[in-house]
Amino acid sequence: MNQAAPSYAIAGLASPANVLTIGRILVSPLLFFLIVEAEPSHGTTWAGFTLGWILGASDFLDGPLARRQGTASRSGAFLDPLADKVVVLGCAYSMVAVGRLHWFPVALVTARELTVSAMRVYYAQQGVSVPARRSGKIKTVVQGLALAVAIAPPLEDSQGLVDACWWFAVGVTLVTGWQYIRDRELATSTARS
Repeated sequence: MNQAAPSYAIAGLASPANVLTIGRILVSPLLFFLIVEAEPSHGTTWAGFTLGWILGASDFLDGPLARRQGTASRSGAFLDPLADKVVVLGCAYSMVAVGRLHWFPVALVTARELTVSAMRVYYAQQGVSVPARRSGKIKTVVQGLALAVAIAPPLEDSQGLVDACWWFAVGVTLVTGWQYIRDRELATSTARS
């Protein structure tokens, strides 16, 4: 009996895009360590800055890689936003630990991420998908750029710029969270009509 080789979609986590995403999650603690170890310089470090850019670039590669190879999957749709949250929130809390960011705006971002994630889980259990919005990816980019400003060694003494960039990222984060909630409310009210 001749069986075809299993596709990446069947293998789930074995797709190249998912391996890249899982790698991003596994490497992210090294970034957090580099930030915390650079405490005397408020978390600014060239090694951390470079690794942060590498992790950010890998985020832009996994989606196109999955689509090009025809391996986009439900596991990838779950893992990619999870990896984004791990990298962004882990980096932000590392920056809080070294005094570079204040805890309150980071807590606001965390609350948004947990709310949207809980909403996704709830609707998934109802058999309803909550598709990713383009604004969600823009939000991740804005968060990443704000964190890049915070970790960049040439900007070690630019706390005002760091705060302004991070608060802008918080604003974008909260607006996109509201968009997800509004989308679900509209879809739910339409379904009931």
